[in-house]
Amino acid sequence: MTNAYLLVLAVLLIPMGYLGDRFGRRAVFLIGVTGFALMSLSVGLVGSMGGVIVFRALQGAFGAMLMPNSLAIIRNTFPPEKLNHAVGIWGGATAISVAGGPIVGGLLVEHVSWESVFYVNVPVGLVALVIGMLLLRESRVEETRRFDTVGLGLLGVGLFGIVFGLIKASTWGWTDARTLGLLAGGVAVLGLFGLAETKVAQPLLPMRLFRNRSITFGSITVLLGFFAMFGVLFFVTLYLQNVHGYDAVEAGVHMLPLTAVFVVASPLGGVLNQRFGPRLVVPLGMALVGVGLVLLLSLQPESSYLHLWPSFVLVGTGVGMVIVASSDAIVANAPAEEGGVAGGLQSTSVQLGGVLGTSVLGSILATKVADTFHHELVTRGVPGPVATKLQSAHQLVTEGVAPHVAHASQALNTAVTAAANASFMSGLHLALLVGAVVSFIAAALGVLLGPPQHETGPGMTAA
Repeated sequence: MTNAYLLVLAVLLIPMGYLGDRFGRRAVFLIGVTGFALMSLSVGLVGSMGGVIVFRALQGAFGAMLMPNSLAIIRNTFPPEKLNHAVGIWGGATAISVAGGPIVGGLLVEHVSWESVFYVNVPVGLVALVIGMLLLRESRVEETRRFDTVGLGLLGVGLFGIVFGLIKASTWGWTDARTLGLLAGGVAVLGLFGLAETKVAQPLLPMRLFRNRSITFGSITVLLGFFAMFGVLFFVTLYLQNVHGYDAVEAGVHMLPLTAVFVVASPLGGVLNQRFGPRLVVPLGMALVGVGLVLLLSLQPESSYLHLWPSFVLVGTGVGMVIVASSDAIVANAPAEEGGVAGGLQSTSVQLGGVLGTSVLGSILATKVADTFHHELVTRGVPGPVATKLQSAHQLVTEGVAPHVAHASQALNTAVTAAANASFMSGLHLALLVGAVVSFIAAALGVLLGPPQHETGPGMTAA
């Protein structure tokens, strides 16, 4: 259910931005709003797992219309001197959804039904559709473009191979031939895509965009920032739910210092970016993320909440600053007539960062748990034969869940729980350390960003 949506979304973000540039960003955005709401309704009503998967995939297609064209609409609506503030507000609105989604979703699942999580998108979509029809300005490229069919096919196949390979790596293993084949094949096809795009007059993704270092390094820092953020959100949520025993709503509430400060930090990032430029804001933001992850390295099963919230504040502040400054660096440095493609590039970086964060860090955590669980069991006095039998349950421990030994004494199960918690924490610490290193690397790369050029570009029409 999740992967069908994620795969289609990641593959179509850049093409849907291209369609917005060609046929109208407002039109494509509003089609996306309508389609997303209708597919959400269909997911709740279909009544079969196969139908759910199909409609989730279609939901991903319409979702891909929303993300890149929202940035392109902003890019083509606001003058250069106000663009940073507008992107900051856009980032704050994104943060509100990140903060509220888990809590609202948890309440609906717990007190209504899982289908209601999808039904709620219908009234939200209706409100967005009405507001969009009344207030959004249309913009598109005046000149007629030939559709880059070859580029679309190569980009879709390449991204599919990489994203699907990353998703399945935790199940198949990173050294499995299927994983390596998908990843290597995806990279090779994307290489062919890049070569093909230099040969056509009107490419889907103009390679000349990457001559601008702000677009290149802005995309990289967005990817790395969400690599770290999604890793924290996913694995610390497992810690709160399965080690501390919170339910989904309680875990969402406890994560609010991270997500809520994101709401404030995004507009603040726009203000700081306007004054100091991304060369200062991005390194500072990624450094805050790295420090926040380092502070979590001392986290233990019995740690109080006071140990968590300072790190959440640092990570939320850092990511909020980075998403705005990096997004502005990408979109503002692209020609206005390619705003949708630039928005698609930014959104693709976000999605790939999230997939990489959960898959790579998840694999690191799982490997560490598999290596340490048996030792932790024996160290706490669990008999060797029992420890060997329990080793097969290390996948549960990867999620922070302690296996229960039937018909065993309370003392033995207490020892198993302690061993499971210790093994999970060792894996979590290693994953957080990798996330911190990646964040500091991104901070160093952020220094290479240049000032936004805010090109206006010819050939635009707005209504």
